[in-house]
Amino acid sequence: MDFFVGNTFQLRKVALADEGPNCENFPSLTKGDLRKAEEQRFEGLGNSGPNLVNWLASLGHASSYALTPAAASKEKPKSTPFHMAEPFLLIGIMTSQNHSDLDLSSAKRKFADSLNEFKFQCIGDAETDDEMCIARSLQEFASVLRNLEDERIRMIENASDVLITPLEKFRKEQIGAAKEAKKKYDKETEKYCGILEKHLNLSSKKKESQLQEADSQVDLVRQHFYEVSLEYVFKVQEVQERKMFEFVEPLLAFLQGLFTFYHHGYELAKDFSDFKMQLTISIQNTRNRFEGTRSEVESLMKKMKENPLEHKTISPYTMEGYLYVQEKRHFGTSWVKHYCTYQRDSKQITMVPFDQKSGGKGGEDESVTLKSCIRRKTDSIEKRFCFDVEAVDRPGVITMQALSEEDRRLWMEAMDGREPVYNSNKDSQNEGTAQLDSIGFSIIKKCIHAVETRGINEQGLYRIVGVNSRVQKLLSVLMDPKTASETETDICAEWEIKTITSALKTYLRMLPGPLMMYQFQRSFIKAAKLENQESRVSEIHSLVHRLPEKNRQMLQLLMNHLANVANNHKQNLMTVANLGVVFGPTLLRPQEETVAAIMDIKFQNIVIEILIENHDKIFNTVPEMPLTNAQLHLSRKKSGDSKPPSCSERPLTLFHAMQSTEKQEQRNSIINSSLESVVSSNANSILNSSSSLQPNMNSSDPDLDVLKPTRPNSL
Repeated sequence: MDFFVGNTFQLRKVALADEGPNCENFPSLTKGDLRKAEEQRFEGLGNSGPNLVNWLASLGHASSYALTPAAASKEKPKSTPFHMAEPFLLIGIMTSQNHSDLDLSSAKRKFADSLNEFKFQCIGDAETDDEMCIARSLQEFASVLRNLEDERIRMIENASDVLITPLEKFRKEQIGAAKEAKKKYDKETEKYCGILEKHLNLSSKKKESQLQEADSQVDLVRQHFYEVSLEYVFKVQEVQERKMFEFVEPLLAFLQGLFTFYHHGYELAKDFSDFKMQLTISIQNTRNRFEGTRSEVESLMKKMKENPLEHKTISPYTMEGYLYVQEKRHFGTSWVKHYCTYQRDSKQITMVPFDQKSGGKGGEDESVTLKSCIRRKTDSIEKRFCFDVEAVDRPGVITMQALSEEDRRLWMEAMDGREPVYNSNKDSQNEGTAQLDSIGFSIIKKCIHAVETRGINEQGLYRIVGVNSRVQKLLSVLMDPKTASETETDICAEWEIKTITSALKTYLRMLPGPLMMYQFQRSFIKAAKLENQESRVSEIHSLVHRLPEKNRQMLQLLMNHLANVANNHKQNLMTVANLGVVFGPTLLRPQEETVAAIMDIKFQNIVIEILIENHDKIFNTVPEMPLTNAQLHLSRKKSGDSKPPSCSERPLTLFHAMQSTEKQEQRNSIINSSLESVVSSNANSILNSSSSLQPNMNSSDPDLDVLKPTRPNSL
């Protein structure tokens, strides 16, 4: 039994080795564990067990590398002789090595390209022979590296052909066949053991014919098991024998290619030795010259520090140096650094843009002829050390900033500059304030154009406010007469949509009076309180045409835009009601901040909703004659028959919205604090005044409107 278990022990080692890289789990299985398992597996085999072992072992004696009974060995082998994991591991390692070599070769080629493109800057008019040799050395280095990497690529390709491909073929054809034989052997072993166990459990009381039939069946299965076992052992031995030459021969070819690569490097180094010697001499000569001239340069630098006037460079220009020149942009100005020169004889000023980040010239040169130079008044500009220059051949004024007060004095002396003339009278009394003039219309049109072209679908449009500092900066740019006069049709993309919308609302709030004027505010509020929708529209229609022409034009421009915004409410979430909440306090702001004025905010919102919903009729048609009371009552009934009430017909409710100014936040706080008392009293008064007109909520009269108690907050 020990002999059989020993052979089975070796077969188990072969099976574990066939699993490839997982063979490291083998040491955890002891011989005693396998012995116990095999004894349980082949328990009850009788005399057939030793015969099977002898048959399998007979092939093992044919070669020293075949199956060897472990019981016949005095000491346990250190490793299994049928270890089949080496090809798997070696193929993986070599493939990874090839990829690493390719990455290394690619990196060296990039390095060689960088060396080949690198150029030394020449100080002076000509180079010495040593400097030319050093400059040429980088191209030589690049050539050597490329040559060496070409040979490396050939070595990698050779390794793939002579090593990886043969080993991969050996793994697929030989080791793969051995694995299939092992699977077949395991299957037949399980089948044979099962049948044998059933055969041994047969009762001796059965008929002789049944017992003979069972014996015959067991003999057939045993014979087939012997054949499969023999094929498996033969295949394992064949794989082990083939490994001797099919595994080692590719390795020998690979090493030969490796030696060829190193020999090529040796020959390349021999060819490079002459240039290396010449380059070493040139480097040493250059270093010696540097050490010799360094002390002279330090001595000259010391003299220049002690007496700079004696070593001042002779220049053909009267004055030269760096100045910052104010340049106009699309919406605003910027200060650009220039290197400027001035010749007094020709009065020529040359300005060369200088970009500090790029380290040199940043644009085209510009030359102008000086007409006059005036120092800039301190209170007229935020920058210090500024002066204005007028040119003969260029319109406008060029504002320049010197590096210091002394530097400005030198520039003005060179240009025969003058002091400014002080005048207390301002050119424009309203400069810098919001007005309904050409600049005001231009600002609103630019904002609307920017919103409709770039942000009509942005969520929370006009409800989300921008950063106050950015809004003020944009307004200052738009309201500057210098930039406002430019023919710009849109605001540049650097401004966010929320900044543009906040600027539009802020400009409307900056007007001397609200767009819909103080004197008409109560009339608009009364119109919004009318019970009939047609009467509301008609009254507001009439009031709009009583506004001044500029106010009406601006209001029409704004309402057309808000209608476009509302048409895209599915994307921007800004319905007509939302827009009314946003623009009501802006276009109808009260003259005095009172609780009554705050409670009228909801009616202001209704006015804006009506203007948006009926903008085409209100602004493009002449208002009709006002209706009589009987006509108002009749039209109210007809409107209930034709269609359900729109958002502006519904009973009024109080909207709470975040505002962008402190005054509007104060309004909301007062609304919240007085909501219970005011709303309840207003609701009772409305119900009492309209009790004769409104039916019971359960009424089925089709001619009467059933008013809803609340309107949902669309925000």
